[in-house]
Amino acid sequence: MNNKEVRELSTEDIKTKLLNIRQELMNLRFQIVTGQLTDTSRFKVARREIARMETILNERARQEKEGKR
Repeated sequence: MNNKEVRELSTEDIKTKLLNIRQELMNLRFQIVTGQLTDTSRFKVARREIARMETILNERARQEKEGKR
């Protein structure tokens, strides 16, 4: 999911997807520890998706805060 696609989502949708990706990241960590992870690149992708969504949520929160002033 790229930036444009994430920005088109509502805040609640982003939070839901963020929760799902964090769950997936936790599962990937368990797979790394147990030696079951075959696609190690997915770990990096999941971390970047989390960072992307967090950044967009922070931007929206900052815009709302500035709009209320």
